[in-house]
Amino acid sequence: MTQELIDLKNSILERRYADALAIVDELEGMSKKAILRQIKSFLRILLIHLIKNQVEKRLTSSWAASIRNAIREIKEVNLKDNKTSYYINLDEWENLMEEEVIEDAIADASEEVMNGAYNQFQLAEMVDRNQIIQTALKFLALTYSYSAKELPAVVAENLTQLVGGEDWKAGRR
Repeated sequence: MTQELIDLKNSILERRYADALAIVDELEGMSKKAILRQIKSFLRILLIHLIKNQVEKRLTSSWAASIRNAIREIKEVNLKDNKTSYYINLDEWENLMEEEVIEDAIADASEEVMNGAYNQFQLAEMVDRNQIIQTALKFLALTYSYSAKELPAVVAENLTQLVGGEDWKAGRR
């Protein structure tokens, strides 16, 4: 990106405004791609922990923290600088998960579910993808409705509705 900024400065100084605008467009594209990559990374973490919850039928404190942190980070990164629009709209999440994230999440979760007892192919057969995606959508919808301050408490309340969530809330393992 440093070279692009140098080229942009030179284009402006040399009054080559069409070239400068093309560089700005390129920089915007690079920035958006990096943001989407970051969002997908947090989304993958969310899905991994929802998969572990579904298969192991329990919720640990560390899984709850990972889910909460992933949701909080998604909210922060997804909100554009204008604070009124998003990089990923609510109606785009399901397709994103189905097309780009769920299979990687299953593969990654296979290393963790039941201490790696299942390979990614076995785990893929066990996981109810639709349920995982619907649960993730429920959590993601919270990012559009609640402030950053309110979000942790609302996510925690929603965590209690996962399998093992009541035990987690009560502090039972």
